[in-house]
Amino acid sequence: MRAVAARVLRAAVRVSDEVVGEITDPGLLVLLGVHRDDDGTAAAAMARKLHELRVLADERSCAETGAPLLVVSQFTLYGDTRKGRRPSWSAAARPEHAQPLVEAVVAHLRERGAAVATGVFGASMAVESVNDGPFTVLVET
Repeated sequence: MRAVAARVLRAAVRVSDEVVGEITDPGLLVLLGVHRDDDGTAAAAMARKLHELRVLADERSCAETGAPLLVVSQFTLYGDTRKGRRPSWSAAARPEHAQPLVEAVVAHLRERGAAVATGVFGASMAVESVNDGPFTVLVET
């Protein structure tokens, strides 16, 4: 599992011009990709890493501050561009495998007490963010 976590002042996801997920307080925008070999163990580990990631002000985490997370599925994080000009998506999980794992990450975050907003799996989404810093890191399990 792979995520790009950006520290944001606010962020939102729109589908067909309708806001479907939004955080209005400083927190993390998480673009989450699922590898074809990932399982429930990876989902639990990713949730823990994201919740405890010490990248907010004063090296604090969402777990410490109660800062919200906006989680957006992003299969393109597993695009392989080493050969040619067209990315290969062979490492990305198929939708029927990825969707339950994205939902598991969100469920684990909420079980930990995190405030989590989401996009819509598989939809064409417009993601808006006001980055803080900017501060963006790659998180992998």
